[in-house]
Amino acid sequence: MSITAERRTAVISEYQTTPTDTGSPEVQIAILTERIVNLTEHLKTHAKDFHSRRGLLILVGRRRSLLDYLRRKSQSRYETLIGRLGLRR
Repeated sequence: MSITAERRTAVISEYQTTPTDTGSPEVQIAILTERIVNLTEHLKTHAKDFHSRRGLLILVGRRRSLLDYLRRKSQSRYETLIGRLGLRR
């Protein structure tokens, strides 16, 4: 399930690196993480919703790619972000 516009702006303001930043890897990963958490909760109650499960797997793959990119570009930013989001690795 998608996130509300208010929640999206809250996530952007929390993870942005500059005041006008809306597209840095940190912001994109944080938004994807929020969507993944929402879909995971949805799938706990609707276990046979395979279309949403496929969407979840696509989001997880997209987040993984962005995390790999961020790790290649800046190890310190990567470690800070996964610590703030509570992700493993």
